[in-house]
Amino acid sequence: MLNAAIIGLGWWGKRLVGSVKGSRLIRFARGVTLEPELARDFAAERGLAIGTSFEEVLADPAIEAVVLATPHSCHRAQVEAAAAAGKHVYCEKPFAMHKADAEAMLAACNRAGITIAVGHHFRLMPSMKALRAEIAAGTLGIIMHADGNYSHDWLAALPPEGWRAAPEETRAGGMTGMGIHVIDCFRDLIGPMRRVSALSKRRALALATGDTSAALIEFANGATGTLATTLKTPFVWRLAVYGENAWAESVSETRLVVRRAGGEPETRDFPAIDHLGENLEAFAAAASARRPFAIDPDGILQTAAMLDAVFRSAEADGAWQSV
Repeated sequence: MLNAAIIGLGWWGKRLVGSVKGSRLIRFARGVTLEPELARDFAAERGLAIGTSFEEVLADPAIEAVVLATPHSCHRAQVEAAAAAGKHVYCEKPFAMHKADAEAMLAACNRAGITIAVGHHFRLMPSMKALRAEIAAGTLGIIMHADGNYSHDWLAALPPEGWRAAPEETRAGGMTGMGIHVIDCFRDLIGPMRRVSALSKRRALALATGDTSAALIEFANGATGTLATTLKTPFVWRLAVYGENAWAESVSETRLVVRRAGGEPETRDFPAIDHLGENLEAFAAAASARRPFAIDPDGILQTAAMLDAVFRSAEADGAWQSV
């Protein structure tokens, strides 16, 4: 059983804690929040000792791991401090906003010999597991193109003074919080990305970095990709992979549609799972065994580097940027 502390007890930190209730692999014993009065009832219900000091948690020998649900710009300093203290780290996405920061964070974890994990749990959705299996089996043939869109309006009414609305935390519109999931799934399914051209436009919301973004991608293996996200439209998730012999499309957490050459579209539905909790338990299993997480450091770095390239391209009005 991995003894962990949750750093950040906002709505997402609470979701993380709740996702592993009853787990035999990980338990949250402490929590850190700058607004303890807002988390007191939740902490009492979950048996969390809460405080406001990250440093106190790092000094606690009973805490083996920290889970970071904190502003993105805090991740580098927190990961490096946790690694120096010998604590395993699960860091919410995006891992880093700049490639150089990701490199420094991963180097610190490597020196400390601790397990580092990232909250890329969408790849564990049942439809995505089935899509990965189709690709691995070779039924799609040569991968020609991938197309993804993850958009919703859940965050459209965020208060402008909140950290999630700050330009340094939400760059290129929804790419930071939503597009990053598609980027990770692209890397997982298709492979590393070579270059990107991206645009981010302000259409409906008063966000300095835009609310609607799109990217054209070239993968290292020659495949192409398109990615879109907006912060002001009803929920949509779709990720399609087009091969020479068939295409397959995840249209929800639990539904995959496949069309093979000469056939009609086939819809496959799967039971829902708690993929967020599964990702945390995978981290706990890796940390307890002192082995790497399912997404290795090269994979973590490549996804962070791709996000950095998207930002640079959007700021350069779509100029191609190397990943």
